[in-house]
Amino acid sequence: MFDFDTPVDRSGTGSHKWDRYEGRDVIPLWVADSDFRAAPAVLDALEARVAHGVFGYTHVTQELEQVVCAHLLRSYDWAVRPDWLVWMPGVVPALNVLCRAIGRPADQIVTFTPVYPPLMSAPVLAGRELIKVCLAHRNGRYQLDLNALEAAITPSTKLLLLCSPHNPVGRVWSRDELADLMQIAKRHDLVVGSDDIHAGLVLDEDKRHTPVATLSEDAAARTVTLMSPSKTFNIAGLGCAFAVISDAGLRAAFCRRMQGIMPFVNLFGYTATLAAYRDGREWLEAQLGYLRDNRDLVDREIQRMPGLEIVHVEATHLAWIDARAMGARNPTRFFEEAGVGLSDGAEFDAPGFLRLNFGCSRILLREALARMARAMGGC
Repeated sequence: MFDFDTPVDRSGTGSHKWDRYEGRDVIPLWVADSDFRAAPAVLDALEARVAHGVFGYTHVTQELEQVVCAHLLRSYDWAVRPDWLVWMPGVVPALNVLCRAIGRPADQIVTFTPVYPPLMSAPVLAGRELIKVCLAHRNGRYQLDLNALEAAITPSTKLLLLCSPHNPVGRVWSRDELADLMQIAKRHDLVVGSDDIHAGLVLDEDKRHTPVATLSEDAAARTVTLMSPSKTFNIAGLGCAFAVISDAGLRAAFCRRMQGIMPFVNLFGYTATLAAYRDGREWLEAQLGYLRDNRDLVDREIQRMPGLEIVHVEATHLAWIDARAMGARNPTRFFEEAGVGLSDGAEFDAPGFLRLNFGCSRILLREALARMARAMGGC
């Protein structure tokens, strides 16, 4: 019913992902947008909005607020009030606002690495000291190293940034893991900023995303949850995200830092978000099935390549690959020369690793993996 197999030509569209290798025979599997056409419900809604013909200043509607609240209740048993929602054009700007809203210059912000780069850059840009705690890697699986976290926290630590589900290691943090984490946050009176942008892309059918704010009243009161349909529905270019902040004081502090610098969400972002959450569930289920098969293909093929190790991807459309044993001085450049563009693990604070985006047509993915295998044969 939904076509994820037919490749979409993104040349000439100003694609950040594809234009990196313009004029070169390199398959781009790096930045975290997929190559799938948006859900038909989203496309229909956007076409109708264009046909209206007036594109003036636009605010969030009551219908959209109700749809988002219904989505959060249905998906996570999370009863959210509309006044807890703060709208903005992206999760990355929200991370930067949050880092400015909590504490004072020179205070500390802690996060687990490897991690999505803005969780490391936002604290520094806000004039805070970044504290990095390495995720534990045990028995082929990444885990939160809570002992290391507690040892790293000082009286100057005010904010913990969490990536959940985790980009790039693909973990869905369990309820027990998050509960233990929030006990530490409570003990040290930390605000928690949780980047949940990949919450809709849980691939393991026996796992469920748990927003950390749902664990307890205390967890809710100290958490800013950042969400968006952008990754789930491949509409990142439309720029629409929201924060869920139940505590009035924390919400006020966040909103004060937005004043004068945060642009409004554009009307197409609102339109697409409404259609995605209201009418896109069937398309999403089909996409998740396709991504599971892509994930399994990547897992099988990478395991056959000597010198590469891959962890199981529980969520996201991103595979995390350890290339330190392959013998290449620069693994990213090595595979670019073989015709495959991957993300450099150094950007995530993990030199020698690679991130592969399998959110693409299977025919393209097979060709990319074949190029990698051929290159490894000659490594």
